[in-house]
Amino acid sequence: MSAVPLRNNKAVAASAARTVTVLGATGSIGDSTMDLLRGARDRYRVEALTANSNVEGLAKLAKEFGARFAAIADPAKLSELKDALAGTRIECGAGESAIIEAAARPADWVMAAVSGAAGLKPALAAVDRGATVALANKECLVCAGDILMERAKKAGDCILQADSEHNALFQALASGNREELTRVIITASGGPFRTWAPADIEQATLEQALKHPNWSMGQKITIDSASMMNKGLEVIEASYLFALAPDEIDVLVHPQSIIHGMVEFSDRSVVAQLGTPDMRIPIAHCLGWPDRVVGPSAKLDLAKIGQLTFEAPDFQRFPGLRLAYEALRLGHGATTVYNAANEIAVAAFIAGKIKFGAIARLVEATMNDWIRSGNQPPLHSADDAISVDHIARNKAAALLPQIALKAT
Repeated sequence: MSAVPLRNNKAVAASAARTVTVLGATGSIGDSTMDLLRGARDRYRVEALTANSNVEGLAKLAKEFGARFAAIADPAKLSELKDALAGTRIECGAGESAIIEAAARPADWVMAAVSGAAGLKPALAAVDRGATVALANKECLVCAGDILMERAKKAGDCILQADSEHNALFQALASGNREELTRVIITASGGPFRTWAPADIEQATLEQALKHPNWSMGQKITIDSASMMNKGLEVIEASYLFALAPDEIDVLVHPQSIIHGMVEFSDRSVVAQLGTPDMRIPIAHCLGWPDRVVGPSAKLDLAKIGQLTFEAPDFQRFPGLRLAYEALRLGHGATTVYNAANEIAVAAFIAGKIKFGAIARLVEATMNDWIRSGNQPPLHSADDAISVDHIARNKAAALLPQIALKAT
């Protein structure tokens, strides 16, 4: 691992025009990205935009930014998208193949913000053609981290970290060399249930889970933050991104969300990246890299904040974090199973089929079934990862009824 992973001479200077594609343009990350592009129209040209099902939002953005191509993931909405773009020269498509086509089009820089395992193939399409990819999709790395990083290395391109925590580590790692690294520290807000009793966490409602104290994010990631599954996903991501062993990654609860990540070196120096809790900060770093751009986020006022506090994570109250370390140590697709089961569990919680506390129980039960099956071959391709993901989803769905009935 170098201090700046996969950096090469293909990075585009901030002074040059840069073509960009945003996969997931109407989501929370996409919204922040488009806001930054809106403030620097002379420096960026939009090649392609995609969305899951929001035709109106996608068409509006495509017309506003003069995109050359727009794709909607829902194939049933192609006619609606064509109607919305009538009278323009914007090409359009629908379905998985169209999303992959958007990623494969000739943009210098691609924001990979399609949520879930569905984001894997589009991200790989951008990686394979040698684009600079700003990765905001945790599942790509959790499902197929070795595959994604190996293909990025082969293509000679650059993977940038758009998540606030990994972007913080990316910046802090520039202060030393790999052989000098002792550990990295990923911070966690603790979510809305940081101080709750276990019995109350078990019974938490959807409305309560969606009340994050610091960040404004999409529904899935907000629920993951409440369960700390999100932090587990980030631990797995960090391992793949920076070639770290599980024991080299620590998590520290930091309720103010001002320090986003820290790196400790052999001389015991600790380098931290700080900033207000605004996703436009790490995205702006990726958008301008290797230079920096002027961002619209608020300045950090530490005197006003007054104090920064820290706590050790509670693995008993938030077992999702413990399970992430277990999956990482097990390897052989276990992290893919962890993610797939969590997606099924969160969807079931949103639908009112299970209690909040059952999310982690379903993930653990699915992982245990995977281990008992002995079906743990190494993953060699994206198809391998997708196959494991499919098997795990089916198993999690089959286990769902008994987990729903099971008391803590």
